[in-house]
Amino acid sequence: MRFYISLIISKLTYCMLKLLNRPATSFAGYLALKICPDFLKYCKKYVKKSFINVTGTNGKTTTSGLLAHILSKNVIHNTKGANMLSGIANVFALNILPFKTFDYAVIETDEAYLTKFFDFVKSDYLVVTNLFRDQLDRYGELDYTAKIIKDAILKNPDLKLILNADDPRVATFNLTKSVVYFGFEDVEYHTRYTEESNAPSEAFNCTCQSPLIYSKRFYAQQGHYYCENCGYKRPEVNYSATVKLFDDYFELAITHNDKTENFQINLTGLYNAYNALAAITTAFENGIGAQDIQNALNSYRSIFGRTETRYINGKKTLIQLIKNPAGASEVLKTVDLNSNIIVAINDDYADGRDVSWLWDSDFEQLKDAQKLVVTSGKRAYDMAVRLKYAGISQDKIIVEPDIKKAIKYVSNTIGNDEKITILPTYTALLKISKY
Repeated sequence: MRFYISLIISKLTYCMLKLLNRPATSFAGYLALKICPDFLKYCKKYVKKSFINVTGTNGKTTTSGLLAHILSKNVIHNTKGANMLSGIANVFALNILPFKTFDYAVIETDEAYLTKFFDFVKSDYLVVTNLFRDQLDRYGELDYTAKIIKDAILKNPDLKLILNADDPRVATFNLTKSVVYFGFEDVEYHTRYTEESNAPSEAFNCTCQSPLIYSKRFYAQQGHYYCENCGYKRPEVNYSATVKLFDDYFELAITHNDKTENFQINLTGLYNAYNALAAITTAFENGIGAQDIQNALNSYRSIFGRTETRYINGKKTLIQLIKNPAGASEVLKTVDLNSNIIVAINDDYADGRDVSWLWDSDFEQLKDAQKLVVTSGKRAYDMAVRLKYAGISQDKIIVEPDIKKAIKYVSNTIGNDEKITILPTYTALLKISKY
């Protein structure tokens, strides 16, 4: 009874907030959990086929967005990336109806909240994308993040795991009876940018405490690794892929059970190729055919801020979220240096208070920027200092802390045929979304 009461009150509250033109964010979900603490437990019965969680440091939003788009229209998904308990409850509170069911749930889940989520819902699948240093004030070192994900997995022994074999930390999460690995065999670059990756790599030891050796390293710590001491190596991969990267898209050749399927995805960067491989692997595991997957990929539109193109005052604008050293360094590698660049850095809770990651990210890749370089957000001046030390002349850097003013200034200053690249942190991205 409390579940249905919470459902009704949450929906009415959301409608009232919309009428008042007040930001709704995740308040409906927060209210649902306050009224019915077990709210999420009752949501599982509204999902008939598979309940899928996606977690990891980078790529959760894109992976879950791709997967939700591939699976069907009858899927419940936290599209906007609100991935803590209140955000997840919010999407169910606003979409569940008493007699309506969904085929699938694809739920992006914050690493720190995964174990709490599994207290309420025993999911069918868990996809883990990667583990990088991120928001040190929240997570600390990677050992802690790995531990909380492992603790969550141990709560659900029937969970089917879909793991990135190329990430040596993620590969050790094989703690249930059913594990599927995905990974790359080779990466080919046909792009304007170099294949060399300056993404900072974590140093990992084998369980025998000997350092892992790489025969191939794709970016950061992801690649083919082995231990010279005990013979441990990257696990055998169930879904093995080769990727060809182009400036505006990439091609994946995925081999499973000795059969190879080819896909084209209109996204950029190796990081997105990993996201696509994770999503396609999960779709195959749920019985979706290759042609249906490609048809869905053809109509996929980027989730806001994840390699998404918009037009601002008639100017073509590419928006790419940055939030930690490994992800930011890979994004920076793809930036068009002939575009006008805005870097918008906030340090709110959702971004991480600690902005030392700016110094670990490879902003040196912007040193040959040809046009406007504007820093914005709460840490606009910190970002300006970082770009100065990255090799950009101080007189080329414009500081405008107000994000809306920064975007307006650039879009009104440049010519109609010029492009804009915006690199925001998470809460800066939310502000841009409102604009």
